[in-house]
Amino acid sequence: MDCPDCGHDRTSVVDTRTGEDGTTVRRRRECKRCSFRFTTYERPEWETLQVKKRDGRIEPFDREKLRGGIERAVEKRPVDDDAVESLIEDVERELAGRETRIVSSSLVGELASERLRELDSVAYIRFVSVYKAFSDPEEFLDELDTILDDRLDETVDGSGPTDNDFPDG
Repeated sequence: MDCPDCGHDRTSVVDTRTGEDGTTVRRRRECKRCSFRFTTYERPEWETLQVKKRDGRIEPFDREKLRGGIERAVEKRPVDDDAVESLIEDVERELAGRETRIVSSSLVGELASERLRELDSVAYIRFVSVYKAFSDPEEFLDELDTILDDRLDETVDGSGPTDNDFPDG
């Protein structure tokens, strides 16, 4: 470990303690050249949730990146900030509960889109059009047909909206 003060590459560990959360190690170090003391923290890399992108790159899970995508999808829709926060927490909790620390970006997208679909169908379409990289109007139509079919099924089985819930037209 290089000294942050003088850059010398020889430091020694003066003290080692377990961090308050029990998942980190706190080390107090001292530079052999200038005697500068500093603290480092170590934690296992596997504790951090990682996302494997479509191109094979692996990067840390970024909650704010997920939030940005969801907020763009719900823009000008009747979805409040608490619902967005709850959705993000649900996705993050589900990812953290998995056996692996590396999850695919498509899994993150699937989990977010499932929850958006329950929250707001327009926001859902906006989100999946980016996440699934729609490149053809037919893909939009297919997704819309699925949503409309689900609404029709809900109406027929009595658990969803009735004809009175839809404007005449």
